[in-house]
Formats: sequence, structure tokens, C-alpha cells
Amino acid sequence: MPFRGTAMPHGGGARYAIGALLAVVAFFALAAGALAKTPHVNIVSQSGPPPGPTPINTSYYPTIQAAVNATRRNYGDWVLIEPGVYHEEVLVTGAHSDIYIRGMNRNSVILDGKHEPKPGGSNGIVVEQANNVWIENLTARNFDRANEKGEGDPEGGGGNEIWWTGQKEGETDEQAGQNKSHGWWGSYLTAYDDGLNGGYGIFAQHNHEGSWENIYASGFNDSGIYIGACWECKARVSKATMEYNAVGYSGSNSGGSLVIEKSVFRQNSAGIVPNGENPGDGPPPQNGKCNAHRPHSPYVKFATTNIARCTVFKENLVTENNNLEVPANHSTEKAPWGVGVELPGDAADLVENNVITKNANNGVLGFEYPNPYPPQEGCTQELEEKGLCTRTIYFQLTGNKIANNTFEENGTSGKEFASDITLQGGVYPYHQHTSNNNCVTGNTLTGATFPANIEGTWGCQNNTTPPPNNGLAAIGYLVILSEESALLRKPVGQPVPPPQETMPEPCKGVPSNPLCP
Repeated sequence: MPFRGTAMPHGGGARYAIGALLAVVAFFALAAGALAKTPHVNIVSQSGPPPGPTPINTSYYPTIQAAVNATRRNYGDWVLIEPGVYHEEVLVTGAHSDIYIRGMNRNSVILDGKHEPKPGGSNGIVVEQANNVWIENLTARNFDRANEKGEGDPEGGGGNEIWWTGQKEGETDEQAGQNKSHGWWGSYLTAYDDGLNGGYGIFAQHNHEGSWENIYASGFNDSGIYIGACWECKARVSKATMEYNAVGYSGSNSGGSLVIEKSVFRQNSAGIVPNGENPGDGPPPQNGKCNAHRPHSPYVKFATTNIARCTVFKENLVTENNNLEVPANHSTEKAPWGVGVELPGDAADLVENNVITKNANNGVLGFEYPNPYPPQEGCTQELEEKGLCTRTIYFQLTGNKIANNTFEENGTSGKEFASDITLQGGVYPYHQHTSNNNCVTGNTLTGATFPANIEGTWGCQNNTTPPPNNGLAAIGYLVILSEESALLRKPVGQPVPPPQETMPEPCKGVPSNPLCP
């Protein structure tokens, strides 16, 4: 029997009841959704879980790979690694996007490849076509290529300590470029190899949008860090130390928004080497102009020196990059040595506010870059499509700016063209594309420059600048440096690095768990 005095207008009670019911359903749906998206914490422990019950949303695994395999795509799950030496290779696939892999101590969480020879080489951590993967606060060491020179290895197929790649094995650069892999994030990372067969330390390829901070790499026969195959990288590297490598930083066909800053490059054969490249890690060319678009041609042309540049190398210390005892592979042993900043076929890069010292041949060396070189005569498009040859691209040196750097004690080898700054160009133009509109301004110079009066005729106060036009003699100088790099090299294993700064708060941002109460 209804209570007296509580009657509602006809139909109102039904609408009220239905509305209330929907509100309750919506509340529980939201609550269930929030619960379903709760990040899990997977703890890697060689000793197993502690006594007692394991908290909800926390699990224990004996290996890093098992903990990664248990993460869920786009849930923000965590893999926390207890101190220990882990003898395993780790693969993160697209099924595990949006995860965090973090060691509890940078110096005592170690992935060790042990220099074990394997067909095709071995890798430490590989992130393959997975988006937004963080790797932090650990060391990866001694994962090697199959052999010293890298012959027979697939591109990047071994010797990588920590590697984010948007390219699956067997994919072409064009196919990889369609995947739009993004989000590579790393901090407090150490990568080193104390043998001869380590390839790359910390490596991103066919990816955009990422950063590395407080990282270290040494002992690699290619480069300590590498960012390649991103025409609009949206990337930043800060507080890196790269030493005892064939090349400190290498970046093939990487440009757009890309900043490398506040870092140290020392005791490498060459320090900082962004470059145009063919055929690997396409699409070419390297182009540092702001708002870069996917290249439709391997050539770029600038009408003026007054352009906006977003690929920037700034506030770095680049010193003593003269080391011919570091290992090198078949590519890096041909690169000019004794150079702080090397610009082979670069476009629209900015080298600014760096301290560049004690590099035996050049503080900055920029040059046109026919690649492959020497050019293959008779290589037609038809033959190239059949894989019988690779046509040479005549990368120009164009649109670069070298500004407000401090140069000291560079060019001490005494060779002609050894200097603070040497620019070469005008020997290999391609149709209407030439090595023009590079400019130099505001630098503290203590040595020679080539061309002479480089801040006059080639000063940034000029709306346009000509190619350096220093002829075949400058080409001969590059050939000498390349030959010396191979002939004078006596590679030995490089020293094991000392402990590096570990993450001060490894539990920051982590859901509550036994390691982070």
C-alpha cells in the first residue's frame, strides 16, 4: 500500500527511477573502467617474492622478459628490476606499448651480454614498433655484433645495448616509415662494451618523439648514441656523456625538431656526426629546417642564410676526439677522425654555444658528401631496383649555421685544412643544388679557418653565401683523414666506466608495491 502524501505527478516517478538507475550504472561503469586501467607492477627478482601475501596488482618474475611479457598494452604497467646481473636479451613488442621498465639502481641492475658470439649478433633491450616505452636507471653491457666489422649482419641486427626501432626485420625503410612509431624515453642509462664488437650504445631508429637524459655510452665501434630515419624527430638529448666510441653521436637522415644539448663528447674518433645517408635509414636527406616535411627529394635548396633551424647542437663540450684506439666498423673506420663536429652532407643544422677544444684536425668540418663514394658508373634506376647497385646521392652542405662557439687548440695536426672551422663545397654540385648559404658568426676563434675570412664572406650578416669553393685540395684532405682513420687505427677494448649517477628517487611515480611502499 503506498504511503499517503507522497504521490508524484503522473509519470514523474518512473522518469526519476530510470534516471537514478542510469546514474548508478554509469557510476559503476566508470569505477570498473578505472579499476580495469589500474597499472600493474611486475617486479623482477632473482630471489623470488618475500614471505607473506603478494599485494593486489603486484606480481613477481624471475626474468625481465617474463615481466615484460606480462604487461598489458596501454595500461601504463611497470616493470621494476631488483639489483642483479641478468644474462638475457629483452624484446618489447607493440603488444606492450605504454610501459615503464625501471631498474632500482643504475649501477647494480645490469643486463650482461657476456660477449657471447651469436649468429646475427645479440642485443640488450629492443623495443620494436611499440609506442611510449620508458627505459630507466639500469646498465646494459657487452651485447656484440656477430663480428668486428659487422659484415653479414642485418642493419642494426646486433651489438645494440638499448634500441628503440620502428622497423621490423625484413621491412624496408619505406615500410617502416609508415608505422609512425613514437615515444622513446630514457634516463639514467649506462651502455658500454669493453671489447671490439659492440655496435651502438643507445639507439633510436624510425621513431619520432622521445628524449634521453643523464645517459652514458662508451666502447662502441659505431656510435655511443644514434638517432636516425626521422625527418621530423621531435627529440631531445640532454646531459649525455659519450666517450671512447668511434663516433660519439651519429644521426642519419634525422632532422626537424632535434636538440642535443649540455652534453660531453670526448675521446671518440669523432664527436658529433649528423649526416645524410644512402641507402640506409631513409628517407634522405638530413634536414634541420623547422617544420620539416617528409622528403620528396634527397636534395634541399635554400634561397637565403636567414632560415629557421630546429636541429640544434648547443651548449656541449666537444673535446679531444682523436682516439684511434677505439674499435670501428667498416663504415666508421672510413670517417674523418680528429674532428669535434662533423657535418657530412648536412642541411640547415645549427651548431651554437659549444666549447670545442683539442680536436687534432678540425673543430668543425663540413663537406659535400657523395654517398656511396666513389660513385658507381652505369648504375641505372633499373639496376638499382633489382638490387644490383646503389646510385650515388650528391648530398650538399647547405644552410648550416655555426654561431657563438668557443674554439681552442684545434687543428694541431699541422695538415693543410686542419683548423677551427673548415667548410668544403663546390666540387660536387647537383644540377641547381649547391653547397651554399652556410654561415658563420660570433665564434671565438684561436686557429685557422678554411676558407679564410670565414665570418666575412661567409658571415651570417650576408643574406646569401657562396659554396666554399676550396677545390680538389679540400677533397684530398678528406681522403687523407679517411685513410688515416683506417690505417692508423689500433683498436683495443676500452675501459669499463666508473659508476654513474643513479636515479635519486627510483620509486617516484610508481604505484605502491613492496619495493616502493
